[in-house]
Amino acid sequence: MPLSLERILQVTNETLSAIIVIVGASMLLYNLSRNRRSRVVRASSVLLACVTVVSLIDVFVSLSPTLLSLRNWLRVQWVGIAFAPAAMFHLSDALLATTGLVSRGRRRRVVRLLYLLSATFAVMALTTDLLVHGLVPGPAAYLQAGPMFPVYVLYFVIAIVVSVYNVLRARQRCLTTYTHRRMGYLLYSFTLPAIGIFPYSLLFPDSSTSPVLFWLLVNLNNLGIALMLLFIAYPLSFFGSNIPDRVVKAELLSFFLRGPFAGILVLLIVLYVPQAGRILGLPGDEFMLFAAVAMVMFWQWMVSLFLPRLERYLVYPDEQAQVQMLQDVAHRLLTHNDLHQLFEALLAAVCDLVQVPVAFIATLDGEQIRVSESVGGWQPDALWDDGDELLRQLRNNTNGVVTIYSWHNFWVVPLYSARYSPGGSNGNGQGGRLLGVLGVQARAPEVNLTPEEQRVFDMLVEQVSQALDDQILQTEVFTALEKLLPEMEAIQRLRDTARYGDFPALIKAEVRTSTEPKPGFVNAVRDALRDYWGGPRLTQSELLQLGVVRAALQDNGNNPTRALRAVLQEAVSRMRPPGERSMTQTEWTLYNIVELRFIQGYRVRDVAKRLAMSEADLYRKQRAAIEEVARILIEMEKEAEAMQ
Repeated sequence: MPLSLERILQVTNETLSAIIVIVGASMLLYNLSRNRRSRVVRASSVLLACVTVVSLIDVFVSLSPTLLSLRNWLRVQWVGIAFAPAAMFHLSDALLATTGLVSRGRRRRVVRLLYLLSATFAVMALTTDLLVHGLVPGPAAYLQAGPMFPVYVLYFVIAIVVSVYNVLRARQRCLTTYTHRRMGYLLYSFTLPAIGIFPYSLLFPDSSTSPVLFWLLVNLNNLGIALMLLFIAYPLSFFGSNIPDRVVKAELLSFFLRGPFAGILVLLIVLYVPQAGRILGLPGDEFMLFAAVAMVMFWQWMVSLFLPRLERYLVYPDEQAQVQMLQDVAHRLLTHNDLHQLFEALLAAVCDLVQVPVAFIATLDGEQIRVSESVGGWQPDALWDDGDELLRQLRNNTNGVVTIYSWHNFWVVPLYSARYSPGGSNGNGQGGRLLGVLGVQARAPEVNLTPEEQRVFDMLVEQVSQALDDQILQTEVFTALEKLLPEMEAIQRLRDTARYGDFPALIKAEVRTSTEPKPGFVNAVRDALRDYWGGPRLTQSELLQLGVVRAALQDNGNNPTRALRAVLQEAVSRMRPPGERSMTQTEWTLYNIVELRFIQGYRVRDVAKRLAMSEADLYRKQRAAIEEVARILIEMEKEAEAMQ
């Protein structure tokens, strides 16, 4: 076909229709991957599905199918057109309910009625000629209006007017500046995609007599739909989200850059590079494949390069220092596997230095010493019979000098903390608090390190001490986060409920949470379990004031600590599922975690191995297990109150 303005406008229309499909489908998938329980998310997903279906059919029609398939596709397109008014009203009702004006039943019945009416129009379009009939072929083929089409137009107009009115009411009920602004974005934009997919050619069939003007109007309409879809994605992404706004913005920016924008670039390559290749004298299709792959790789590289800068200026303009610190913490914290690799490397370096095959690191666990890392396949358990004597020697060493002891057939050096020393480290790793010992197989009955070997050995000892110190510090950080996360989650849920003035939902949330364990109570249960076999967090626990604990005093010699321990044991026993114990079945997971971790006192790594799960997964499920213990304690407290 010769290049003309009409042809350029037709190709542009095909491109814009495909872009609308990419953006609409991407937003639909983004919604479905988030909080599907939110009414706003569900209603907006229906509207996005309508727009996507209509634009997708436009793409199919542009492929010049046969007249029969063209007629069938245009009828199928009416499924999206018919349901758009109901989806708009549904979304407006969900937005209004978000601000606290929940339907008493009337608006919900109207929503169901509109979906039923839309389904009726869709069936009419698919199976009868009452709504549309015939086919007007041409560059812009369309179906002719049937006798019921004016009824649909009236239905469409009424739905738009009422939907705009609902969103206007929702905007007026918003209490804060940013919620008022976001609701304003939706007020001005949420109806435009639905208005854009309306079949105007049925109202003005003669517009095809001026093809250039017709295609120009169609392109402007499609461009408006694409822009509005991108525009409304921002305010809609905040509904149904229990994460901070900055995280929502960052996720949305990353999603659109890596998803829809990348798809649009590949689409442009596929559509226009073959023609450009022919102009350059290159084989179009082969060059197109190369260009598409190159564009994907180049764009992903560009996103990785510039996304942090875009986030810094678009998402965190006033919080750059805090966000940078959080990102640095996430990148630099060492997991248990990272620390294991570090210790293994340090022990291997010690073995290379001394020219022996075996070395180990033993850490203090209360008043006992346990081997935590080793190389050379050594089994140390049988050699710890005189561990108490070794610990006494190490703790009596206060002269500030790293002393290497001969113990069995090992050279053993103490590892001290610089963090807990009043004066800090003295340069050789010596500090105030004993962390453990580093042992290396003795190559001679007496220590015979050369001055150069001694210098390197001292440096390795200091590095091991620092790594152990960091491991303890990170454990304390994770413990603090474990206590803080439930409270942060509760605050975020409260903020999401209150941000649009939804006071009825706020009251319901308070009533619901009053029957659930509070974060402070869960933290008290966690502390008591951590010191289950003795410690200040058990003997000074707030749980000692529980009625169920006071009721257990008589059976436990009037000892409050023993009574609390017995109550905790009873709560854990109630968690136990019936039948034979299993370490792999899901229903036993929470009980096994509490029983192994706190009652039997196994370390996190050992519990994770026995339950065949990662340590990160264990920490997540441990929070759920402690919350379950807290819930059972509340039930036991209510039972005790009922018996009084």
